[in-house]
Amino acid sequence: MKTNQWESRIGGAVLAFALLFTTAIVLSATAQAQYPQYPNDRNDRNAQGRRDRERNDNGRQARRGRNWDGYGNYGGSPQLRQTALNAGYNEGMKQGHKDRNKRYGNGFQGQSAYQKATKDYNSRLGDREVYQHYFRAAYENGYSDGLNGY
Repeated sequence: MKTNQWESRIGGAVLAFALLFTTAIVLSATAQAQYPQYPNDRNDRNAQGRRDRERNDNGRQARRGRNWDGYGNYGGSPQLRQTALNAGYNEGMKQGHKDRNKRYGNGFQGQSAYQKATKDYNSRLGDREVYQHYFRAAYENGYSDGLNGY
């Protein structure tokens, strides 16, 4: 009879331990699901604050490195920049689609539109070399997107 009591006490202790262990695991998983990046949250907020401080009053990033759209700062007027980016991206996209449809992607460097980089350029916009820098950067992105089927 005494063995039966010990067995039931041991069994009860094992059951209580298993219940506590299972509860701890479930609560831990719930906390992680609610805050999956909790340890990095402070770092993320600091990084966001840094990015916000780098922006000037107009909402554009400070003139170093790349702009918010990923293209470099080569100077020139906003109209020159936007015209070159639009023309370059559209031309690159067209060539990328052509190469994708032909299942032939030999690159964009040999294309005359890329080499000339003067489509839609007008001297009233400003410096042609600056225009060509923007055009070629956008052409590369457009070609890549066209080749990948976007």
